[in-house]
Amino acid sequence: MKIMQDQSQVYCPSEYGKLQKVVLCDPQYMEIKEAINDVQKNYINDNIDRSLAMKQHQLFQETLRGAGVEVIKLRPNKEYPEQVFTRDIGFTIGKHLFISEMANPIRQGEEKVLANWMDEHDLSYKKLTTHSIEGGDVIVDGNRVFIGISDRTCMNAIQALQSELPDFKILPIPFNPKYLHLDCVFNILSSKDALIFPDALDPKIVEQLSSMYNLIEVSEREQFSMGTNVLSIGDNRVFSLPVNEKVNHQMRQHGYHVLEVDFSEIIKSGGSFRCCSMPIVRQ
Repeated sequence: MKIMQDQSQVYCPSEYGKLQKVVLCDPQYMEIKEAINDVQKNYINDNIDRSLAMKQHQLFQETLRGAGVEVIKLRPNKEYPEQVFTRDIGFTIGKHLFISEMANPIRQGEEKVLANWMDEHDLSYKKLTTHSIEGGDVIVDGNRVFIGISDRTCMNAIQALQSELPDFKILPIPFNPKYLHLDCVFNILSSKDALIFPDALDPKIVEQLSSMYNLIEVSEREQFSMGTNVLSIGDNRVFSLPVNEKVNHQMRQHGYHVLEVDFSEIIKSGGSFRCCSMPIVRQ
């Protein structure tokens, strides 16, 4: 574990602060080797057009850079067909960066690539071990952290993380695990607004979340095309797919500037802009 020279090199106080540095990985070896979620089951026969996925991901990178975001790229490895989904391998809560314990064997090893990059750049991190936890289940808003209880993130891991972060209030959020990660059914846009696919959560949980945020509901069809899995980059700017017209209209109605980028090939594997980005510095 390295000692960090500049604390500002790792800092994420929320899901919507101005994004300054983000970790991505090109979908160079992207492939559905085994269907591990409902979206992949739908596309396993078509699989992934890697050339198209690379073009779409490149436009995402260029749009991020055009918005003033520093893009850090991990080296793709042909052993890891889902490496494009950098969100899951680590997560930043305040000034703390954690490297995940991956649950599914097909993704185990991806986190080592991130750890090596962190070591090379003398950045501090904590490697979580023993209990599985993935960044797609971790959603941060100030000292409040929502963590999904899923097939990828267990309650023991959540309890262990709470002991590491005594100054944060961690709120476990159970949801239907067929949707893979919490950020596929719930996502925070600002201190006031959040996206939600309510069918995936217990009504009591939805009621609890509605007491904290104005909930913008996502339809079943647009949830399937990753309507909740947007990426906020600050100043009310949000990456979203053009196909999710209703979600995009609702966000615009609430004052958000929607950056529409075609990610249709990448979402075939069950993740979109949030899944494909691991912020390490926000304002």
